[in-house]
Amino acid sequence: MRLSLVSWNVNSVRLRLPQIEQFLKDNDVDIMCMQEIKCQEHEFPREAFEALGYTHIQIAGQKGWHGVALVSRIPFEALGTPSFCRRGEARAQAIKIATENGESAEIWNFYIPAGGDFPDREGNDKFDHKLTFYERLTETLIQRGKDKPLLICGDLNIAPGEFDVWSHRQMLKVVSHTPIEIETFGNFIAAGELHDPFRVSYPDPEKVFTWWSYRAADFRKSNRGLRLDHILLNPGLMEMVQGDIVAEIHDRVREWERPSDHAPIQVRFEI
Repeated sequence: MRLSLVSWNVNSVRLRLPQIEQFLKDNDVDIMCMQEIKCQEHEFPREAFEALGYTHIQIAGQKGWHGVALVSRIPFEALGTPSFCRRGEARAQAIKIATENGESAEIWNFYIPAGGDFPDREGNDKFDHKLTFYERLTETLIQRGKDKPLLICGDLNIAPGEFDVWSHRQMLKVVSHTPIEIETFGNFIAAGELHDPFRVSYPDPEKVFTWWSYRAADFRKSNRGLRLDHILLNPGLMEMVQGDIVAEIHDRVREWERPSDHAPIQVRFEI
């Protein structure tokens, strides 16, 4: 069974619909996980995805903010909403897909809070909210164990490595790459023994980004990016993978007219 999965913070699914449709026409995608859809369930452009063959759809929407959605050509079983967000915002969803050998794998799609403007848990509730989300997720991974196949993806809003940011030294004081966030992300990775295929396809010290601010008129020229978007596989899923995992960042999409500030990321592999 081939699995081609894309994760993309679309920054409004209705506003970016032409770009999303073009991307899906240009690329072979089985499952697309979207974040920051910024709409309620009844406002989601379901018909446009169905017309492209994505007839299996799950939406966790919210009026004007946040929201995640998943569209698939592959049938899936919708699981309960993971309870990692203490505010009850639409930031998480989970599904289970069946594989050809009768086993199953779970996919968790997240839009983890950005964390506000300064890294202080006591003085900034948004930052505390972010770290609490990660702590709940980490504890769940510990309790869940590593043998049940799992893929985690989404806008995780932490650039964890020295080469995941445009300037390691300058970004250490900026939310998304502060020491406590790097440590928190490391604890999360360790709890699930998660594999990062992008750092295999793009090994250190190559700088790799998935997000660029709208403030730069030419994002490639300034190239002050961050790798905030991730697709991660646990040991149970890695045992099912046959051959290599192809990981790709579609940064050319960031050049399109009225783009999201995030680029789509994709993995392809056989299970």
